[in-house]
Amino acid sequence: MSEQQPKISYNSARFLLSAPTIMQCPTDSGSEVAFAGRSNAGKSSAINTITNNSKLARTSKTPGRTQLINFFTLNVPGCRLVDLPGYGYAKVSKEVKTEWQEHMDEYLHARQSLKGLVLVMDIRKPLSDFDTMMLEWAEASKLPISILLTKADKLRPGAAKNMLAKIKSDLKDVEYLASVVLFSSLKKSGVENARTQLDNWLMEGNSVADAQSDNATEEP
Repeated sequence: MSEQQPKISYNSARFLLSAPTIMQCPTDSGSEVAFAGRSNAGKSSAINTITNNSKLARTSKTPGRTQLINFFTLNVPGCRLVDLPGYGYAKVSKEVKTEWQEHMDEYLHARQSLKGLVLVMDIRKPLSDFDTMMLEWAEASKLPISILLTKADKLRPGAAKNMLAKIKSDLKDVEYLASVVLFSSLKKSGVENARTQLDNWLMEGNSVADAQSDNATEEP
């Protein structure tokens, strides 16, 4: 007899572990959604706003500090959020950046429990080279992708809506684009739309019986 799953509470998010490579990631079962974004795009702030926990994901005035794949559990067994390394301004060697890229590529292509990717873009600087690379990776992996246009409060409402329309038009041929959301951590706008997209991905095909190892791992 199947058991009805509880509703996901994003306020329940708890740190699980940090992994330098895919080999150190949690058991590849259940459902997870990953967040990616160019350094200084507001990725950590977006995760913290969605989970209503200002200390969950590390934020810093020094962009690029996230150098590991960070996993967070939720109240529904087997459901996870993932914070991927940021790129762009990190003051590290070219060799380290190349290594990050290799791990990111392997994670996006090989991770079976990955159900979707949230690509975080600063609405004032969208579709950077990194963003384009992530869109190409998602397409190659047939991975659904949602775009969060962060810092929407930095633009007037009309300008923000115009940018939203432009991004949708520019990406109309991206097959696996699921949604584009205006988002502001400061104003808490776009949170419910972002959570609805996460719900759709995380609950799809996830079983209460999955990822029992998560429960064991997250206990102190």
